[in-house]
Amino acid sequence: MHRTRRLAVLVCPLLLLSAAACTPATTHEDAKPSASAEPSATSSEGTKGTLHLTDAIGRLTVARESRTGYERDKFHLWTDADHDGCDTRKEVLLAEAVKKPRQGKSCRLTGGTWRSYYDDRTVTDARKLDIDHVVPLAEAWDSGASKWTTQRREQYANDLGADRSLVAVSLGPNRTKGDKDPAEWMPPAKDATCTYATDWITAKLRWKLTVDPTEARALRTISAGCPGATVRFTPAP
Repeated sequence: MHRTRRLAVLVCPLLLLSAAACTPATTHEDAKPSASAEPSATSSEGTKGTLHLTDAIGRLTVARESRTGYERDKFHLWTDADHDGCDTRKEVLLAEAVKKPRQGKSCRLTGGTWRSYYDDRTVTDARKLDIDHVVPLAEAWDSGASKWTTQRREQYANDLGADRSLVAVSLGPNRTKGDKDPAEWMPPAKDATCTYATDWITAKLRWKLTVDPTEARALRTISAGCPGATVRFTPAP
């Protein structure tokens, strides 16, 4: 189930457009709209919503977080849901490649080129890329996933149904990010600010995850520098 994802998120005018305007058309349910799209509310499960960034932040539930009981193993990573031989990690690599890698037996990938938007770097070795959960697993646990079933946590960890959830990025910035939220870490590439904030908010809305007060304040501050940014999401099934 190879997907069409963002190829070059950094070609938009500085801090003026969201990731929605930075990507080509996609076959995903969560195709990214232009920044001029009119906002609309999400009325029910399965209904798409498009909101200006500041309005989207207002839709987030603010609550205290707790990491009690968190273990990374409680999220089953890199499944092969469609049984095509390519697990989640390789599906993302195939979908986000600027230059497609060669696909061999058992989905062995060689060659290829990727653009890591966190640090604005071109990467030509898939081994030097991480597949990042934009909202880290520990952060998801803190903000709602601790109450989910094992199956739902697996769905979250392998979310191929939205462009916002998983991204292929350089090892360095991803390891530095760890499980930090936007109040504690933002991508080092200056042009990545609005894209990352949009991705973060979209993932939280999609999965009905909460934000803590400090995180909410940081997002509001960041959004002030992204006047044209919009969030479009489909609630996770």
